[in-house]
Order: sequence, then structure tokens, then C-alpha cells
Amino acid sequence: MIRGGILLGLASIALAGAVSQSEARSPVAVNNSAVMQGMPKTLSEFSFFARPGSQESFSAADYTLKTPLYSDGADKLRFAYVPYGKAMKANGDGLLEFPVGSALIKTFAFGEGADRRLIETRLLLHRAEGWVALPYVWNEEQTDARLAVAGARIPVTRPDGTEISYRVPNKNQCKQCHVKDGEVTPIGPKARNLPTEWLSEAVAGGRLDKMPMVTAGLPYWGERDSENADVAALARAYLDVNCAHCHQPGGMASNSGLDLRWEQDDPHALGIRKPPVAAGRGAGGLLVSIEPGAPDKSILVHRMASTEPGVAMPELGKSTVDEEGLAVMRQWIDEMPAH
Repeated sequence: MIRGGILLGLASIALAGAVSQSEARSPVAVNNSAVMQGMPKTLSEFSFFARPGSQESFSAADYTLKTPLYSDGADKLRFAYVPYGKAMKANGDGLLEFPVGSALIKTFAFGEGADRRLIETRLLLHRAEGWVALPYVWNEEQTDARLAVAGARIPVTRPDGTEISYRVPNKNQCKQCHVKDGEVTPIGPKARNLPTEWLSEAVAGGRLDKMPMVTAGLPYWGERDSENADVAALARAYLDVNCAHCHQPGGMASNSGLDLRWEQDDPHALGIRKPPVAAGRGAGGLLVSIEPGAPDKSILVHRMASTEPGVAMPELGKSTVDEEGLAVMRQWIDEMPAH
């Protein structure tokens, strides 16, 4: 299996039941009934993966994001399942439209090789009534994951030796990030944040109706240390991926007046010289969200640098500071003209 945004090497069709006859391991058809209704107690009941405990799928296409969401430094293993005979629809450079019966699968893990530990797998299931979010927590044996409607706290030692209390969101907390205009919706698979190769292969394989019109794609976060890195683009992409699902019209934090989406070009909506509306003590006594040329006077930096409840941003999904993201944000603000 090839990662990095390229589809499974076995097939140009990576959909339910579609694998080479010469493949030694027979695929298991996805349990479409589980996708469409109920709350299965275990992840294995969906039959997304080749065998229990694996992160290898013959039924779903793995993908990466050019700029990923930060979650305490966890690695993300992402898969998109589309029922056989159906296809996603391109919607400009925005979110791909997934047909009913689709599933987005995201596993959070720490470590590599034999030391890798799977922590949780979050599902977004596209049912007739809309999208449904379900979190699953992996067992110690790493053979299966159980439904965790109430969420969980899991002690984790990160590869750098940091010990954290990793938070698995409960079913309602999943909605906090995924709700827009009162409806649950995916966040990650926007055309502008997907590798061109992945999109091209999806079109060639009949999984996507046409190549999306992407006028300005997000930059690759992994190239932020390169000589020609565009700091402003990296910072804007970071805000789009990590913050804009709440800070946009119709989002859970729309009352803040901030709109941190990639396509927004109004400086005030982005927080530049904008006083807070309802930040409370989260503002840290600072006057504006972004003070050009002065990251230490910017509420955005102050909140990104905090892990204190009620101050830290994002509110969910992290118990540590994203030092790399913070460094990019500080540089972007520092390089803004002060006048």
C-alpha cells in the first residue's frame, strides 16, 4: 500500500470487493448495513480493513492532506470509502460531495513500526438523514476498537517522551467541530487540501466525477522549512485547517466575528486589528486578535500558546502546544507591516 495521497497500489478501483484475483488475501466486503444504520459496538463490524487490527484496506482509498490538523502530534491514517457504483462530486476547490453510503475513516496513532500504537478511530458515516460521527477506542491488544460514545481519556507517551492524557471526544463533542449551519459535515477532504495526484487517480478510477477547479491550493505543511516557503500561505492554511471549522459563518464560534477560512481576504474578518467580541479571560488582557508586527500582543498567538482550559485554542483536540504551528503564526504576524 502506498501512502502520501496515492491510492492503494493493488487497484485503480479501491472500492468494495474490487481487488485482483491474484491477491493472496481475500478482501471482506464492507458491511454497508453498518454504515447506514445503528451504532456498531466494534470497528471490525464495518469490515473496512483487510483483517482485524490492521490499517490496510481493500475497500477504502487512503489519502493524506497537504496541511493536516494538529492533534497532540498524533499521526493520522485516513481512508475514504465510497460504495461501489457511486462517485464523489467535485465542488470547486471546496469539500468533495460524498454520496450516501460513504464513510470517512481516521485513525490516530503514535509511534512507528512495531512501536506504533493505535489510539482511536473516528468515523463519519453518510446516512440518508445526514452525516453521523462515531468514535472508537482501540484495545490494548491492538486487535479491534470499541465504540466510545462517552469519549475517553487515555494515557499516552509520545515519541518525544512527553506523557499526555489523550482525549477522545464524545459523540457530542465530535459535532462541535463538524457542525455547520446546524448540520454535521466533514472538514478535511476539500479539493484545495488534497494532493493533485490523488484527485487525478480518483477521476481515472471513476470515484470522482471530474477534476475539481482549484484556483489556489493549500501549501504542503511538510515543506515549511524549505528556502522558498511562503509563510503567509502556510499560516493561512494552518488557520483554515485548525480553526476555520468553528470560526466561519455558520460555525460553532461564528459569534466571535472571525472568519479564518482560506478564501477569506478581509483583514478584519481574519482578526487583523480586530478587538475580541467575547473572548473573556482568554484574551489575556490583549486588545486585538492580531496586532501586525507584534505577535506577543496578538490574542491569536496567546491562545495558541496556552494549554489552560478556557484560554487554549482550539478548545478540543489538543493538550499540548503545537510549537511548529505557533512558530509559523508568530513569523507571519511579525512580518506584517505595522502601519
